Amino acid sequence: MFQFKQFKIEQDRCAMKVGTDGVLLGAWTPVINNPYNILDIGTGTGLIALMLAQRTHAEQIDAIEIDDDAYEQATDNFENSPWNDRLYCYHAGLDEFVEEVEEEFDLIVSNPPFYTDEYKSGDEQRDNARFEDSLPFEELVEAADFFLSDNGIFSLIVPFKEEEKILKLTKARSLFPLKITRVKGTPTTEIKRSLMAFTRIEQPAVIDELVIEVGRHDYTPEYIALTKDFYLKM
Repeated sequence: MFQFKQFKIEQDRCAMKVGTDGVLLGAWTPVINNPYNILDIGTGTGLIALMLAQRTHAEQIDAIEIDDDAYEQATDNFENSPWNDRLYCYHAGLDEFVEEVEEEFDLIVSNPPFYTDEYKSGDEQRDNARFEDSLPFEELVEAADFFLSDNGIFSLIVPFKEEEKILKLTKARSLFPLKITRVKGTPTTEIKRSLMAFTRIEQPAVIDELVIEVGRHDYTPEYIALTKDFYLKM
């Protein structure tokens, strides 16, 4: 169990546990358009949906999860949260959801599976949660284009090496970068992740960098400011 300031995450049935990527995306995702409704694609434990429930006044937060155990766990985490009347998890794959739901969303978020070139572990549940072929970026961007409202924001976190691929896919769908934050573990390590937010409105993108820590558990002021509303010890 992982305890945050306003909610807790049970994660014993989930292949992918609470991690820095999910916390970063949940805390960083722009909500400047005051979203009425939110869609979390591949919710896992439900972490990002719960963080956005805390951060926004969105009346409807839908999540989708294909894995049986993760779906049940996310549903339990939603029900046990202070925002259980606003959160709902669908047990479905993205392709099913696209076929059945015609609604538009003001905010779409995803911490998609990646590590496309890593050796697979043989644990099917964990591999599906971690490998890009279970939710190709092409399919994710296509779905974001399908569901995003005119003033909506699409936000995701990917390995830095995939940033150019995402930019090409979104450009082909007339989704334009609003903000890109490149994440480094320490000041001297290479960029590891890209936090990316897109809209249908073309404008100059804000591009910046975030360093997580200067030493072991010695977090930067920027990382503390981003996550202090969630982590107990920040």
